[in-house]
Amino acid sequence: MTDHAEIRAGDRDRDNVAETLRVALSEGRIDIEELHERLDRTYAARTRGELDVIVADLPQAGDLPAPLADTSDILRLHTRGRRNLRQTGYWVVPPHISAKVAWGKVRIDFTQAICHHGEVSVEVECGLGDIVLLVPHGWRVRADEVITRSMGSVHNKPHHPPAPDAVTLRLFGHVRIGDVWVRYRRPRV
Repeated sequence: MTDHAEIRAGDRDRDNVAETLRVALSEGRIDIEELHERLDRTYAARTRGELDVIVADLPQAGDLPAPLADTSDILRLHTRGRRNLRQTGYWVVPPHISAKVAWGKVRIDFTQAICHHGEVSVEVECGLGDIVLLVPHGWRVRADEVITRSMGSVHNKPHHPPAPDAVTLRLFGHVRIGDVWVRYRRPRV
């Protein structure tokens, strides 16, 4: 019987390891230089054993608990690979939103949304992608709990002061290489 470590690696095996590395980057477990070095080794690997060594010190999917409780009042918008996700149109805003981008873009448009909460917590995590929040004029966006590293940034420049009864989006999380863009728009009627 052939040892697992000696089995030839296929494209799917390499892609799974590359995705694990991109998630590790977005979580701050490795930096961009280490990502590039490990990706070079990943695509040069010939066996599954060589691939196992590349990610041996990283948690695999499902190893860690989610930072937010798994309840129905959380909207999760998580991308992997080069995907884009959108939450637009008429929708009801839950009290918690989790937006995570390992590679790609998440766009959340609040301009037609119905929000029954005075404050909504928004967990943001950017690896190699962007999160765009379109918020109505008068809303308040607090981003002081977002940790930026490497080349990540949060862009939040309101054009008008918040309304006295403004909905507050409280952002928290990590931005490593991508950006969080807060854009203020007039609500669509």
